[in-house]
Amino acid sequence: MKESKLIRIALAVGAALLAFAIFSDRTLAADDDDAIHKRILKLNSVTGNEAMQAQFKELVKDSAGTKKMLKVADEWAKEKKDKIHYNAAYILGLAALQLKDLDIAADLFQVCSDEATKLKSANKLEQSFNGQLSVLLQQKKYDEAEKLCLKMLEIDGDERVKQFQILDVQKRLILITAKQGKIDEALKMTDKILSNDNEILNWYFGEVKGGVLQEAGRYKEAAEAFTDVLTKLEKSELLKPEEKESEIDRMRYLLSGVYIEMNDVDKCAEQLQALLKKHPDNATYNNDLGFVWADHNKNLDEAEKMIRKAIEEDRKQRKENAADFTPDEDKDNAAYIDSLGWVLFKKKQYAEAKKYLLEATKEKDGQHVEILDHLADVHMALGEKDQAIATWKKALDTDPDTKRDHKRMEEIRKKLKAAQGK
Repeated sequence: MKESKLIRIALAVGAALLAFAIFSDRTLAADDDDAIHKRILKLNSVTGNEAMQAQFKELVKDSAGTKKMLKVADEWAKEKKDKIHYNAAYILGLAALQLKDLDIAADLFQVCSDEATKLKSANKLEQSFNGQLSVLLQQKKYDEAEKLCLKMLEIDGDERVKQFQILDVQKRLILITAKQGKIDEALKMTDKILSNDNEILNWYFGEVKGGVLQEAGRYKEAAEAFTDVLTKLEKSELLKPEEKESEIDRMRYLLSGVYIEMNDVDKCAEQLQALLKKHPDNATYNNDLGFVWADHNKNLDEAEKMIRKAIEEDRKQRKENAADFTPDEDKDNAAYIDSLGWVLFKKKQYAEAKKYLLEATKEKDGQHVEILDHLADVHMALGEKDQAIATWKKALDTDPDTKRDHKRMEEIRKKLKAAQGK
């Protein structure tokens, strides 16, 4: 009797504790939901680009908490549009884009677009359009991206809206048309704008024409188009000196990319050397020239120095701007680490090359067809055939984006067949 009474008491206490625990969990969940709702509503009142950017950075740092917020915000965007306004939708849309929640990003940027269209605010139209377009391009939904551009061009707004439509939306529409393979149509659209006797439009859309020709694989014509723009920029007196220099630098960099597609290493190096003369500590220029030389077995010692400098300069820049990076983002650039591995491979330092290429492929950005191909080549050089085959197979599972990527995949298929004895 005594024992059964104790058991009954224990069971009663257990039941009470269980009920309390369930109640506590529900209370905590309710408190959590309430906190999320308050945070989203608070974002509605954030104004100013700097303040919005600061909130975006905070959200990205707390990815787990932000994903909970995004789920609620997405529900509001679909069902309770009166609760989430432009600023909150835009900040959370940027966070969703950064965290690769593309469907949620699309819903939130749609809220922004609807509100921006009603207000006919040039700034908000530009922000929401760029957000929506970024989602569609990442999803490779080029038909929908084209429709978005056409819809944006139909909006009747003030002079700033019209300027945005001509210089940004029209440019994006032409490049998207080219991306769809409609090269002739894209060139006709570009030539129509170039027929206007307007200096700014001529060099601006001359660059667009070069981009279309590059997309078509017509590299010689693309180089001619970019060179023509470069000449016009150098003669122009419309831009402020710093703007002019920035545009000239950008054009030289575009030219370097076209020349490498043409396999004209010397002309590519000439453009990069001109850039490095002005910006000797620029990480991108150092890495690119070092990689180009390494890839073509030229100046290997100098190439290695330049690539190592690129890595160091990139680290310095991250240290100076530490507040802008999350712990996950504060890592060496996978492309630069790949370059270092590749130049060491070319110098036949295979074990050392493998160390860096393995490091590069650990990162999401390193899961790229070219980097994986480099790693597989190193495995083969070390006699690690099985690892090489596995790595090439992994490379073929990646999503190619450029013509260069597609071409490399064809080369990998040939290597794979040879390695497998087929």
